[in-house]
Amino acid sequence: MRLGRIAHPEGVAFVSVEGDGADAVVLEIADHPFGNPTFTGRRWPLADVRVLAPILPSKVVAVGRNYAAHAQEFGNEVPKEPMIFLKPSTSVIGPNVAIKRPRASSQVDFEGELAVVIGQPVRNVPAARAGAAILGYTVGNDVSARDLQRSDGQWGRAKGFDTFCPLGPWIETSLDASDLALRSEVDGEVKQDARTSALVHKIPELVEFVSGVMTLLPGDVILTGTPEGVGPVENGQQVSITIEGIGTLTNPVQDA
Repeated sequence: MRLGRIAHPEGVAFVSVEGDGADAVVLEIADHPFGNPTFTGRRWPLADVRVLAPILPSKVVAVGRNYAAHAQEFGNEVPKEPMIFLKPSTSVIGPNVAIKRPRASSQVDFEGELAVVIGQPVRNVPAARAGAAILGYTVGNDVSARDLQRSDGQWGRAKGFDTFCPLGPWIETSLDASDLALRSEVDGEVKQDARTSALVHKIPELVEFVSGVMTLLPGDVILTGTPEGVGPVENGQQVSITIEGIGTLTNPVQDA
């Protein structure tokens, strides 16, 4: 199932996305997408609604240096345990919403990532049972003010600006995410081309590690890390990140 969140003529709703291309429609979910969703019976053509970020998490837990080649391109060692940091919920935006380059930064980088969406409250869940805690997967962009990341020595400001966590276009619930193609493009030029099988710390391990630190709530997001090829984006450019089996997340870039 593809679970999304939309703005329609009468408000905002969670939906199931059915079909593809011009024939795609969205079916309204009564309350929330967790557990066994119930449907209201209302539907709209996908082309007639605005696709929003598929979830509004209480927190986004991101993982640093989780592809060896990405760690190497910055001259860093691969951490023995997952290196985690938080992005605020206010950094989340949906497809086609502009990433705003803050005036405080002179280098804003894109980072295409597979995002794990949690489906139930979990604490200290073992890796062997991590799958039961996962609602599904979406596409994420861990936008980073790289110059501030270097100068601050910690990543809260560099990763936390409004608009610095695009998510979407929807959550795919029926997917084996262990070996998916991930490709990032800036203005149509391929910048990242990798597979999730290259993750150093695999998804079940990440869920176990993060849930051992903090309780994960339904809708929380784990960004699993970015492969090599990250780089800066400028005002007027467009970033598109595609993950096999999920779809493409596209956002323009604007100066704030």
